[in-house]
Amino acid sequence: MTFPYALVVFDLDGTLVDSGADIAEALNRTLAEFGLARVPETTVLGWIGEGVRKLVEAAWRHAHDATPIDAVMPTFMRHYEACLLRSPRLYPGVAEALAQLRARGVTLALCTNKPSAFVQPLLRHLGVADAFAAALGGDSLPERKPSPLPLLHLAQQFAQPPAQCLMVGDSGTDLQAAHAAGMPAALVRYGYPRDLDLASADVVLLMDDMRELLALG
Repeated sequence: MTFPYALVVFDLDGTLVDSGADIAEALNRTLAEFGLARVPETTVLGWIGEGVRKLVEAAWRHAHDATPIDAVMPTFMRHYEACLLRSPRLYPGVAEALAQLRARGVTLALCTNKPSAFVQPLLRHLGVADAFAAALGGDSLPERKPSPLPLLHLAQQFAQPPAQCLMVGDSGTDLQAAHAAGMPAALVRYGYPRDLDLASADVVLLMDDMRELLALG
């Protein structure tokens, strides 16, 4: 059966990769370096999804600390890089789903708010770098998700109308970007949904395992 979407665009953290523990550790090492208390990993997971600066801003608001974020970011980025390959893993079913989609002739792309310098090292470490025909990080373009710009850029790059593409993510950030781009969306139930009500989300598919994508076609 032919897959109904010519281009599938994936989010990274919380969708393909379980990296929450590593991101939390990087943030907690940063907090500690500024003399602030560590925060639980579950709290950090609620802050992931809108880019590293938003993550750090949330932590500093939580800590009620007035240190300018511009002064914090270099320290955080150092710890972020140090923790990048600490313990990330692909979620179950991801590698198989990516391989089967490619075998069906589907073009795969990545659209993440993670800084672009860290995207390829992580994909190579996990053995899936070759699966993607393109990858955009949070700083690749002037705007990041939930702006539709990155999704529209990828659709244009592969000469596909947005309606013939599928955005696969785990959060309201991904869903907002897809809706604004006129692109259908699928969401996973795991990951970092923050305050998104998954049960009422306007999606073509809500998944517990990425292999469920294959049933679309």
